[in-house]
Amino acid sequence: MGLFDFIKDKVKGKNVKIVLPEGNDWRVLGAAIRLKEDGLVDPIVIGKEDEVLKLAKDNNKDASKLTIMDPAKCGGIDELIEKFVERRKGKIDEEGARKLLLEDPNYFGTMLVYAGKADGLVSGATRSTGDTVRPALQIIKMQPGYGKTSGVMIMIKDDEQLVFADVAITIAPEAKDLAETAILSAKTAKQFNIEPKVAMLSFSTKGSAASDEVTKVAEATKIAKENAPDLALDGEMQFDAAYVESVGKSKAPDSKVAGHANVFVFPSLEAGNIGYKIAQRLGGYEAVGPILQGLNAPVNDLSRGCSEEDVYKLSLITAAQALND
Repeated sequence: MGLFDFIKDKVKGKNVKIVLPEGNDWRVLGAAIRLKEDGLVDPIVIGKEDEVLKLAKDNNKDASKLTIMDPAKCGGIDELIEKFVERRKGKIDEEGARKLLLEDPNYFGTMLVYAGKADGLVSGATRSTGDTVRPALQIIKMQPGYGKTSGVMIMIKDDEQLVFADVAITIAPEAKDLAETAILSAKTAKQFNIEPKVAMLSFSTKGSAASDEVTKVAEATKIAKENAPDLALDGEMQFDAAYVESVGKSKAPDSKVAGHANVFVFPSLEAGNIGYKIAQRLGGYEAVGPILQGLNAPVNDLSRGCSEEDVYKLSLITAAQALND
């Protein structure tokens, strides 16, 4: 069963509510209409109702069955403001909270998730990653035991499904950050029916080179194994040793992961981001994500170059995450 067949079976009929704050963008609205028509997700589109309906009509679609919320006309805005002020613990007053929730749909949408009026949020078609992640970290926050969120891509080609991390958030992770990303990425893989075999990537395999960068990945491997002893995880290793069975046997013959890895933890954001885009553009893999990990409720970030299909698929992934939380 393919990834999205698995996800559709999982979410269909579950009435999972996903907030889409960018209702003024046709890619987002088009995806919302499809999700509603397919009975897979119950989208909450943020925007002025007349503008959203007009945008749909201009594209020969009907958005009248969607839940459309205008923060300025939301009957429960005072409750959201009160909860927001309480959550920020003195870092914002009522006036500032009202202004932010009325003017920034990402903050308004994130508060809907926090208040239990929605199950997850997908944004980023018109805004930066920071605009999506910042409200999530301030309001939804991290699950206990985790310090930083990270972003993964699920890379799909034919029947193959791989997980690449971190491709979106932490620029220069320390060893403990890499270990945390590895454990979270394995959990994400399991959510989507991928049995994780985690490779901690480097330009060295099992001490074939010596540098501070190699030492960091080796230390991260040690920390991850201590914190998740039952997880199939190994490192440090080069990508070919992690992915190609014959190379894995040659470079790391005692490793149970080498040559069989399907979850790849890159040593830095630049490596992860470049790596997934090379696989996408030259290798022909479909890149789905970034999927943010470790938050108390699912919030996911689109690329500003996304298509309607990207919004549709990431909304499905977010719904599946919500059912797992």
